[in-house]
Amino acid sequence: MILRQTKPHPGEGDYEQLPTSPTLSSSDTTGGPSMANPDNEEDGFKSTSRAQGRALDDTESEMPLEMRPSPSSGTSEPMVVYRVYKRRWFGLIQLVLLNVIVSWDWLSFSAVSTTSAQYFNVSESAINWLSTSFLFSFCVIAPLVIYTLNRGGPKHAIIAASVLILLGNWIRFAGTRATGGHFGVVMFGQILVGLAQPFVLSAPTRYSDLWFTPKGRVSATAIASLANPFGGALGQLIDPVWATKPSDIPNMVLYIAIIASIATIPSFFIPSGPPTPPCPSAAESKIPLRQTWRFVLSSVEFWLIFIPFAVYVALFNAISTLLNQILAPHGYSETAAGICGALLIVVGLVTSAITSPLLDRYPHPLFAIKLQVPLIAASYLAFVWAPDAGDASGSSPSLGPPYAVAALLGAACFSLVPIVLELLAEVTHPVSPGVTSTLAWGGGQLFGGIFLVIEDALKDSTPPFGMRRALVFQAVIASLVVPLPLCLGLFGRKVRRRREEVDKGVASVQQE
Repeated sequence: MILRQTKPHPGEGDYEQLPTSPTLSSSDTTGGPSMANPDNEEDGFKSTSRAQGRALDDTESEMPLEMRPSPSSGTSEPMVVYRVYKRRWFGLIQLVLLNVIVSWDWLSFSAVSTTSAQYFNVSESAINWLSTSFLFSFCVIAPLVIYTLNRGGPKHAIIAASVLILLGNWIRFAGTRATGGHFGVVMFGQILVGLAQPFVLSAPTRYSDLWFTPKGRVSATAIASLANPFGGALGQLIDPVWATKPSDIPNMVLYIAIIASIATIPSFFIPSGPPTPPCPSAAESKIPLRQTWRFVLSSVEFWLIFIPFAVYVALFNAISTLLNQILAPHGYSETAAGICGALLIVVGLVTSAITSPLLDRYPHPLFAIKLQVPLIAASYLAFVWAPDAGDASGSSPSLGPPYAVAALLGAACFSLVPIVLELLAEVTHPVSPGVTSTLAWGGGQLFGGIFLVIEDALKDSTPPFGMRRALVFQAVIASLVVPLPLCLGLFGRKVRRRREEVDKGVASVQQE
């Protein structure tokens, strides 16, 4: 389908559809591929020269198809062709790989906190700081991430993350390999990987906006974003197997560094952007950063979505980091705690895999948010008693209660992530999605670091160092933010999906 752009900055109704002519051979275009091959990736343009029944002349054949003369005026008018490309999956897969490894790095030592503390001869609170510093690193580099995604695009962010991941992982290995373990060197490597995280965690919404149509954005964002907690699940499951005793810690870090090195290599070969935009909103210029802050910070809807999202991300970061320390006083082993953490994540991923395509097809984000937010708060409330319920049967704790609550919490949390990220992009359009995504994730990392410090301080000072007060703190915070998203669309305020308004009216998009 061919659309004629009728305004410098396209919006709803700013395009008119032109009829297309019979397919042309490669000699009819400016050195382009043959139009007779429908499977050719570059095959995205169709001739518009015969829209009014005219013959193609030699002058027109040497001009780009987007700038053919208008039959009525004889002047060149811009033509925009929208299509999606198969190559978009290469970059999406690379985002998945990097998000997996960066999250695995984050929980490397938390998953085996007791064993790690013994190896480095430090307290478990010091091991917690390996995860806490990771979260605060996000906030430090967030302004550069926003600039990179806004000006350079996803590829620049992916390359920056890959370099930091490589350096951080091998520095961590050097620190663990030193005699007795050098905790300061490991901390430095952990911070470098923490600086890499925002580049790949904030990129999915920007990437899906650049490469995907409205019918695929939620799913694309879900695939790349939820790969991050999937990496955490791998860490929770695999690290306790690799490090069964303190002397195994260096080998565990080595294995992770090798996997990280392999995962980063393709980053340098992915395409930077599609030859033609997938839809009108992708072709529209984003507003400058200076205007962005005024637009975003004055949006009531942004704050009603941002605050609960940041708080729930923070609570998830805290419970993922401290899960072993939460369950250990009740008789659970590191392996059992790892399975609980993996269950929290895997059930969430499966649920999101089901709900994301449905929301692409039937977009009702407000209903989904208002349904799931109370479920998240109820899950944190139930987790206050879950370890005690599992421990009530005697010396061998029952796995049922904490596992069941973890599964419910994961299902409610994970399916909400892509919905919220895409809705933030919708209500703040034409702000770059990379900006709102970085702010949302950055808020979650900042609050997560603060919550970790608070919850570590709430730990009982005497054996077995229970964390009941920390769980109560989580339940209270989770409940306090519930009313905010429930207010969306109330009190006479309409939640405008601005990006969808731009894309509305486009009949079809070419697809390979």
